[in-house]
Amino acid sequence: MSSKKISPLERQYIVLTQQGLPLCAKPYHWLAEQLDISVEQTLAMTNDLKARGIIRRVAAVPNHYKLGYKFNGMTTWDVNDDQAMEFGEKVGQLPFVSHCYLRPRHLPQWNFNLFAMVHGRSESEIAQYQQQIKQLLSDVLQSHQGPTNDVLTSTRILKKTGLRLRVNSK
Repeated sequence: MSSKKISPLERQYIVLTQQGLPLCAKPYHWLAEQLDISVEQTLAMTNDLKARGIIRRVAAVPNHYKLGYKFNGMTTWDVNDDQAMEFGEKVGQLPFVSHCYLRPRHLPQWNFNLFAMVHGRSESEIAQYQQQIKQLLSDVLQSHQGPTNDVLTSTRILKKTGLRLRVNSK
């Protein structure tokens, strides 16, 4: 059996949780009850699905707009490839960075390889965060035919969801 195949019970688990866990005191107890298994079995299944890469993470996903963080920007960076992973991890640890990742360059049009999403309460706060990242990266920034950094800002809110299983599908 492939590690990516899921059992009917695992499928039920995914369908029950893909919109998020319920807001209650003991969400895994609720889930165990829905699945008709013990809490221990539910937690073991969670860990197994994570270990197999079927679930990437279990985390709170706040709506940053409702929390007052109405400005965001994807900061883009041109860093030395041999140090990109190390510095990407450092940037990803900054408290104002929600996610950080590496992507290939597309020279000569796009020379950036490191991306970090930041959220703030104002445009000036986003610019301040960009400067903090620039200071952190100062020793590894390079230019391949263009600027060493930029920031892409959102013009509208897009629907943000991951892959969803159909509820009635077998």
